[in-house]
Amino acid sequence: MSYPRMTIDLNIIRNNVKTVVSLCNKHDIKVAGVTKVFCGNPKIAQAYVDGGVSYLADSRIENLIRLKDFQIPKIMLRLPMKSEVEKVVEYADISLNSEIETIISLSEKAVEKGKVHKIILMVDLGDLREGYYSDESLFQSIEKILELKGVRLAGIGTNLTCYGGVIPNKEILNRLSSLAEDIEEKYKIRLEIVSGGNSSSIHLLTKDEGIEVINNLRLGESLILGREAAYGKQILGTDAGGFKLQAEIIELKEKPSVPTGEIGKDAFGNTPTFVDRGVRKRILCAVGKQDIDFDNIHPIDEGIIILGGSSDHLILDGSDSNIDYKVGDIVEFKMTYVSILRAMTSEFIEKIILE
Repeated sequence: MSYPRMTIDLNIIRNNVKTVVSLCNKHDIKVAGVTKVFCGNPKIAQAYVDGGVSYLADSRIENLIRLKDFQIPKIMLRLPMKSEVEKVVEYADISLNSEIETIISLSEKAVEKGKVHKIILMVDLGDLREGYYSDESLFQSIEKILELKGVRLAGIGTNLTCYGGVIPNKEILNRLSSLAEDIEEKYKIRLEIVSGGNSSSIHLLTKDEGIEVINNLRLGESLILGREAAYGKQILGTDAGGFKLQAEIIELKEKPSVPTGEIGKDAFGNTPTFVDRGVRKRILCAVGKQDIDFDNIHPIDEGIIILGGSSDHLILDGSDSNIDYKVGDIVEFKMTYVSILRAMTSEFIEKIILE
Protein backbone atom coordinates (compact mmCIF):
# COMPACT_ATOMS: atom_id res chain seq x y z
CA MET A 1 0.00 0.00 0.00
CA SER A 2 1.13 3.52 -0.69
CA TYR A 3 0.21 6.73 1.14
CA PRO A 4 -1.25 9.29 1.24
CA ARG A 5 -4.36 7.70 -0.17
CA MET A 6 -8.05 8.37 -0.48
CA THR A 7 -10.68 5.65 -0.27
CA ILE A 8 -13.87 6.11 -2.29
CA ASP A 9 -16.92 4.03 -1.38
CA LEU A 10 -19.12 3.69 -4.47
CA ASN A 11 -21.97 2.11 -2.50
CA ILE A 12 -22.29 5.23 -0.36
CA ILE A 13 -22.13 7.53 -3.39
CA ARG A 14 -24.65 5.44 -5.34
CA ASN A 15 -27.09 5.53 -2.40
CA ASN A 16 -26.63 9.29 -2.00
CA VAL A 17 -27.38 9.81 -5.68
CA LYS A 18 -30.51 7.65 -5.57
CA THR A 19 -31.78 9.51 -2.50
CA VAL A 20 -31.19 12.99 -3.91
CA VAL A 21 -32.46 12.11 -7.40
CA SER A 22 -35.64 10.73 -5.83
CA LEU A 23 -36.10 13.94 -3.85
CA CYS A 24 -35.65 16.04 -7.01
CA ASN A 25 -37.90 13.83 -9.12
CA LYS A 26 -40.73 14.38 -6.62
CA HIS A 27 -40.59 18.02 -7.73
CA ASP A 28 -40.23 17.20 -11.46
CA ILE A 29 -36.58 18.20 -11.40
CA LYS A 30 -33.93 16.31 -13.39
CA VAL A 31 -30.42 16.10 -11.96
CA ALA A 32 -27.20 16.96 -13.76
CA GLY A 33 -24.52 15.08 -11.82
CA VAL A 34 -21.44 17.29 -11.49
CA THR A 35 -18.29 15.20 -11.96
CA LYS A 36 -15.58 17.85 -11.53
CA VAL A 37 -14.98 17.04 -7.84
CA PHE A 38 -13.64 13.62 -8.85
CA CYS A 39 -12.03 14.77 -12.12
CA GLY A 40 -14.47 12.84 -14.29
CA ASN A 41 -13.39 9.43 -13.00
CA PRO A 42 -15.50 6.98 -15.05
CA LYS A 43 -16.08 4.49 -12.21
CA ILE A 44 -17.50 7.19 -9.95
CA ALA A 45 -19.48 8.64 -12.85
CA GLN A 46 -21.02 5.20 -13.34
CA ALA A 47 -22.30 5.35 -9.74
CA TYR A 48 -23.99 8.64 -10.71
CA VAL A 49 -25.61 6.99 -13.73
CA ASP A 50 -26.65 3.95 -11.68
CA GLY A 51 -28.17 6.36 -9.17
CA GLY A 52 -30.38 7.93 -11.82
CA VAL A 53 -28.87 11.24 -12.94
CA SER A 54 -30.18 12.57 -16.25
CA TYR A 55 -26.98 14.34 -17.31
CA LEU A 56 -23.26 14.30 -16.53
CA ALA A 57 -21.82 17.78 -16.11
CA ASP A 58 -18.32 19.18 -15.69
CA SER A 59 -16.52 22.50 -15.88
CA ARG A 60 -13.38 21.06 -17.50
CA ILE A 61 -13.50 19.73 -21.04
CA GLU A 62 -10.71 17.28 -20.17
CA ASN A 63 -13.07 15.56 -17.72
CA LEU A 64 -15.87 15.39 -20.28
CA ILE A 65 -13.47 13.71 -22.69
CA ARG A 66 -12.91 11.01 -20.03
CA LEU A 67 -16.68 10.50 -20.00
CA LYS A 68 -17.12 10.34 -23.77
CA ASP A 69 -18.28 6.70 -23.78
CA PHE A 70 -21.26 7.33 -21.50
CA GLN A 71 -24.50 7.32 -23.48
CA ILE A 72 -26.06 10.17 -21.50
CA PRO A 73 -26.22 13.92 -22.30
CA LYS A 74 -23.20 15.87 -21.11
CA ILE A 75 -23.12 19.51 -20.02
CA MET A 76 -20.13 21.87 -20.10
CA LEU A 77 -20.57 23.91 -16.91
CA ARG A 78 -17.90 26.59 -17.15
CA LEU A 79 -18.48 29.17 -19.86
CA PRO A 80 -16.51 27.84 -22.84
CA MET A 81 -13.27 29.51 -23.84
CA LYS A 82 -13.28 30.47 -27.51
CA SER A 83 -10.06 28.47 -27.85
CA GLU A 84 -11.85 25.23 -26.85
CA VAL A 85 -15.14 25.49 -28.74
CA GLU A 86 -14.21 22.68 -31.13
CA LYS A 87 -13.75 20.26 -28.19
CA VAL A 88 -16.90 21.56 -26.50
CA VAL A 89 -18.99 20.82 -29.59
CA GLU A 90 -17.35 17.41 -29.93
CA TYR A 91 -17.66 16.21 -26.32
CA ALA A 92 -20.52 18.21 -24.77
CA ASP A 93 -24.14 18.14 -25.87
CA ILE A 94 -24.99 21.31 -23.94
CA SER A 95 -22.98 24.24 -22.63
CA LEU A 96 -23.66 27.17 -20.31
CA ASN A 97 -23.05 30.51 -22.02
CA SER A 98 -23.26 34.25 -21.50
CA GLU A 99 -21.24 35.72 -24.40
CA ILE A 100 -22.70 35.90 -27.91
CA GLU A 101 -19.22 35.91 -29.49
CA THR A 102 -18.53 32.49 -28.00
CA ILE A 103 -21.95 31.22 -29.05
CA ILE A 104 -21.25 32.31 -32.64
CA SER A 105 -17.98 30.32 -32.52
CA LEU A 106 -19.89 27.30 -31.17
CA SER A 107 -22.37 27.70 -34.01
CA GLU A 108 -19.63 27.75 -36.64
CA LYS A 109 -17.93 24.64 -35.24
CA ALA A 110 -21.22 22.79 -34.88
CA VAL A 111 -22.09 23.51 -38.51
CA GLU A 112 -18.65 22.22 -39.56
CA LYS A 113 -19.26 18.99 -37.66
CA GLY A 114 -22.86 18.60 -38.78
CA LYS A 115 -24.12 18.88 -35.20
CA VAL A 116 -26.63 20.92 -33.25
CA HIS A 117 -25.19 22.12 -29.95
CA LYS A 118 -27.60 23.15 -27.20
CA ILE A 119 -27.16 26.43 -25.33
CA ILE A 120 -28.22 27.32 -21.78
CA LEU A 121 -28.01 31.07 -21.27
CA MET A 122 -26.92 32.00 -17.77
CA VAL A 123 -28.69 34.75 -15.84
CA ASP A 124 -27.03 36.57 -12.92
CA LEU A 125 -29.58 36.85 -10.12
CA GLY A 126 -27.22 38.62 -7.73
CA ASP A 127 -24.36 36.23 -6.93
CA LEU A 128 -22.18 38.17 -9.40
CA ARG A 129 -20.37 35.30 -11.05
CA GLU A 130 -21.42 34.50 -14.63
CA GLY A 131 -24.57 35.47 -16.48
CA TYR A 132 -26.59 38.27 -18.06
CA TYR A 133 -27.41 40.96 -15.52
CA SER A 134 -30.01 42.82 -17.57
CA ASP A 135 -33.03 41.41 -19.36
CA GLU A 136 -32.34 43.67 -22.34
CA SER A 137 -28.91 42.15 -23.04
CA LEU A 138 -30.32 38.66 -22.52
CA PHE A 139 -33.11 39.24 -25.05
CA GLN A 140 -30.65 40.71 -27.55
CA SER A 141 -28.56 37.54 -27.38
CA ILE A 142 -31.62 35.31 -27.69
CA GLU A 143 -32.65 37.09 -30.89
CA LYS A 144 -29.18 36.49 -32.37
CA ILE A 145 -29.10 32.83 -31.26
CA LEU A 146 -32.46 32.14 -32.91
CA GLU A 147 -30.91 33.22 -36.22
CA LEU A 148 -27.85 30.97 -35.92
CA LYS A 149 -27.42 27.52 -37.40
CA GLY A 150 -25.73 24.72 -35.48
CA VAL A 151 -26.92 25.85 -32.06
CA ARG A 152 -30.29 25.72 -30.32
CA LEU A 153 -31.47 27.63 -27.28
CA ALA A 154 -32.27 24.83 -24.85
CA GLY A 155 -32.89 26.92 -21.76
CA ILE A 156 -31.76 29.39 -19.16
CA GLY A 157 -30.02 28.89 -15.85
CA THR A 158 -28.47 30.62 -12.89
CA ASN A 159 -25.70 30.07 -10.38
CA LEU A 160 -25.91 31.04 -6.73
CA THR A 161 -23.74 30.70 -3.61
CA CYS A 162 -20.47 29.78 -5.37
CA TYR A 163 -19.03 33.30 -5.45
CA GLY A 164 -21.23 35.82 -3.67
CA GLY A 165 -22.68 33.34 -1.18
CA VAL A 166 -26.25 34.28 -2.11
CA ILE A 167 -28.58 31.58 -0.75
CA PRO A 168 -31.34 30.58 -3.16
CA ASN A 169 -34.89 31.22 -2.00
CA LYS A 170 -38.25 30.96 -3.68
CA GLU A 171 -38.35 34.69 -4.48
CA ILE A 172 -35.00 34.58 -6.30
CA LEU A 173 -35.75 31.39 -8.23
CA ASN A 174 -39.25 32.56 -9.10
CA ARG A 175 -37.54 35.44 -10.94
CA LEU A 176 -35.80 32.84 -13.10
CA SER A 177 -39.09 31.01 -13.60
CA SER A 178 -40.87 34.21 -14.62
CA LEU A 179 -38.08 35.06 -17.02
CA ALA A 180 -38.36 31.63 -18.63
CA GLU A 181 -42.11 32.12 -19.11
CA ASP A 182 -41.52 35.58 -20.62
CA ILE A 183 -38.99 34.16 -23.09
CA GLU A 184 -41.32 31.37 -24.17
CA GLU A 185 -44.17 33.81 -24.69
CA LYS A 186 -42.11 36.49 -26.42
CA TYR A 187 -40.34 34.19 -28.87
CA LYS A 188 -42.96 31.43 -29.19
CA ILE A 189 -40.47 28.75 -28.21
CA ARG A 190 -40.32 26.06 -25.55
CA LEU A 191 -37.38 26.00 -23.16
CA GLU A 192 -36.33 22.44 -22.47
CA ILE A 193 -34.24 23.35 -19.40
CA VAL A 194 -34.68 25.89 -16.61
CA SER A 195 -31.69 25.21 -14.38
CA GLY A 196 -32.12 26.59 -10.88
CA GLY A 197 -28.60 26.31 -9.57
CA ASN A 198 -26.60 23.78 -7.59
CA SER A 199 -26.63 21.92 -4.27
CA SER A 200 -27.44 25.18 -2.45
CA SER A 201 -30.97 24.98 -3.91
CA ILE A 202 -31.65 21.56 -2.38
CA HIS A 203 -32.65 23.04 0.97
CA LEU A 204 -35.88 24.27 -0.63
CA LEU A 205 -36.78 20.71 -1.60
CA THR A 206 -35.96 19.25 1.82
CA LYS A 207 -38.52 21.70 3.22
CA ASP A 208 -40.93 20.45 0.54
CA GLU A 209 -41.01 23.87 -1.13
CA GLY A 210 -41.53 23.40 -4.84
CA ILE A 211 -39.82 25.77 -7.25
CA GLU A 212 -42.11 26.87 -10.07
CA VAL A 213 -40.94 26.00 -13.61
CA ILE A 214 -37.42 25.00 -12.42
CA ASN A 215 -36.80 21.53 -13.87
CA ASN A 216 -33.03 21.07 -13.55
CA LEU A 217 -30.38 21.29 -10.84
CA ARG A 218 -26.63 20.85 -11.27
CA LEU A 219 -25.55 18.85 -8.23
CA GLY A 220 -22.17 17.82 -6.89
CA GLU A 221 -21.86 18.20 -3.11
CA SER A 222 -25.32 16.83 -2.40
CA LEU A 223 -24.53 13.68 -4.40
CA ILE A 224 -21.00 13.16 -3.10
CA LEU A 225 -21.57 14.05 0.56
CA GLY A 226 -25.36 14.09 0.89
CA ARG A 227 -25.34 17.72 2.03
CA GLU A 228 -27.27 20.71 0.80
CA ALA A 229 -24.75 23.49 0.29
CA ALA A 230 -26.71 26.52 1.55
CA TYR A 231 -26.62 25.63 5.25
CA GLY A 232 -24.49 22.47 5.19
CA LYS A 233 -27.19 20.18 6.55
CA GLN A 234 -27.18 16.45 5.91
CA ILE A 235 -29.99 15.21 3.67
CA LEU A 236 -32.11 12.49 5.26
CA GLY A 237 -31.00 9.05 4.10
CA THR A 238 -27.52 10.07 2.90
CA ASP A 239 -23.99 9.51 4.21
CA ALA A 240 -21.08 11.99 4.16
CA GLY A 241 -18.45 9.26 4.52
CA GLY A 242 -17.94 8.21 0.93
CA PHE A 243 -14.47 9.75 0.77
CA LYS A 244 -11.74 9.33 3.42
CA LEU A 245 -8.13 10.52 3.46
CA GLN A 246 -5.38 8.39 4.99
CA ALA A 247 -1.93 9.81 5.78
CA GLU A 248 1.15 8.09 7.20
CA ILE A 249 3.04 9.35 10.26
CA ILE A 250 6.68 10.12 9.46
CA GLU A 251 7.69 11.81 12.73
CA LEU A 252 6.35 11.81 16.29
CA LYS A 253 8.08 13.94 18.93
CA GLU A 254 7.42 16.04 22.02
CA LYS A 255 7.92 19.68 21.07
CA PRO A 256 6.92 23.18 22.25
CA SER A 257 3.73 24.67 20.79
CA VAL A 258 5.39 27.94 19.79
CA PRO A 259 8.46 28.30 17.52
CA THR A 260 11.67 29.74 18.93
CA GLY A 261 12.90 33.01 17.43
CA GLU A 262 11.48 35.93 15.47
CA ILE A 263 8.35 35.01 13.48
CA GLY A 264 8.32 36.03 9.82
CA LYS A 265 6.37 34.84 6.81
CA ASP A 266 5.87 31.15 6.12
CA ALA A 267 6.48 29.36 2.80
CA PHE A 268 3.14 30.66 1.47
CA GLY A 269 3.77 34.32 2.34
CA ASN A 270 1.59 34.37 5.46
CA THR A 271 2.62 35.34 8.98
CA PRO A 272 1.56 32.43 11.22
CA THR A 273 0.16 32.72 14.74
CA PHE A 274 0.40 30.08 17.46
CA VAL A 275 -1.43 29.06 20.62
CA ASP A 276 0.91 28.24 23.52
CA ARG A 277 -0.25 24.90 24.91
CA GLY A 278 3.12 23.99 26.36
CA VAL A 279 5.09 20.93 25.27
CA ARG A 280 2.86 18.65 23.18
CA LYS A 281 3.02 15.45 21.16
CA ARG A 282 3.47 16.61 17.57
CA ILE A 283 2.65 14.26 14.72
CA LEU A 284 4.08 14.88 11.27
CA CYS A 285 2.24 13.26 8.31
CA ALA A 286 3.40 12.88 4.72
CA VAL A 287 0.78 14.99 2.95
CA GLY A 288 0.72 18.71 2.35
CA LYS A 289 -0.95 21.81 0.98
CA GLN A 290 0.03 20.76 -2.54
CA ASP A 291 -2.42 17.87 -2.12
CA ILE A 292 -5.15 18.97 0.30
CA ASP A 293 -6.75 21.94 2.01
CA PHE A 294 -5.99 21.69 5.74
CA ASP A 295 -9.10 23.70 6.64
CA ASN A 296 -11.34 21.15 4.95
CA ILE A 297 -10.26 17.85 6.49
CA HIS A 298 -11.30 16.60 9.92
CA PRO A 299 -9.53 13.86 11.91
CA ILE A 300 -11.74 10.86 12.64
CA ASP A 301 -9.82 10.61 15.92
CA GLU A 302 -11.41 13.51 17.82
CA GLY A 303 -8.37 13.73 20.11
CA ILE A 304 -6.23 15.09 17.27
CA ILE A 305 -5.86 18.79 16.49
CA ILE A 306 -4.72 20.00 13.07
CA LEU A 307 -2.02 22.63 13.66
CA GLY A 308 -1.07 23.38 10.06
CA GLY A 309 1.79 22.41 7.83
CA SER A 310 3.62 23.12 4.61
CA SER A 311 3.43 22.07 0.98
CA ASP A 312 4.55 18.53 1.84
CA HIS A 313 3.80 18.10 5.57
CA LEU A 314 0.70 18.04 7.78
CA ILE A 315 1.37 18.82 11.45
CA LEU A 316 -0.97 17.46 14.12
CA ASP A 317 -1.22 17.69 17.90
CA GLY A 318 -1.86 14.20 19.27
CA SER A 319 -1.53 14.89 22.99
CA ASP A 320 -5.26 14.50 23.69
CA SER A 321 -5.68 11.30 21.69
CA ASN A 322 -6.35 7.98 23.41
CA ILE A 323 -4.45 6.17 20.64
CA ASP A 324 -0.75 5.44 21.15
CA TYR A 325 0.43 6.38 17.66
CA LYS A 326 3.79 5.21 16.29
CA VAL A 327 5.85 6.21 13.26
CA GLY A 328 4.38 4.39 10.25
CA ASP A 329 0.82 4.41 11.63
CA ILE A 330 -2.03 5.83 9.57
CA VAL A 331 -4.21 8.79 10.54
CA GLU A 332 -7.62 8.96 8.86
CA PHE A 333 -9.64 12.07 8.00
CA LYS A 334 -13.16 12.96 6.94
CA MET A 335 -13.27 15.17 3.86
CA THR A 336 -15.37 18.08 2.65
CA TYR A 337 -16.16 18.93 -0.96
CA VAL A 338 -13.16 21.27 -1.28
CA SER A 339 -10.69 18.76 0.16
CA ILE A 340 -12.01 16.01 -2.13
CA LEU A 341 -11.59 18.31 -5.12
CA ARG A 342 -8.01 19.15 -4.17
CA ALA A 343 -7.04 15.56 -3.35
CA MET A 344 -8.57 14.12 -6.54
CA THR A 345 -6.55 16.64 -8.55
CA SER A 346 -3.27 15.65 -6.85
CA GLU A 347 -1.32 12.90 -8.61
CA PHE A 348 0.50 12.27 -5.32
CA ILE A 349 -2.57 10.86 -3.55
CA GLU A 350 -3.47 7.28 -4.44
CA LYS A 351 -7.18 6.73 -5.11
CA ILE A 352 -8.67 3.44 -3.92
CA ILE A 353 -12.18 2.80 -5.21
CA LEU A 354 -14.29 0.44 -3.12
CA GLU A 355 -16.95 -1.15 -5.32
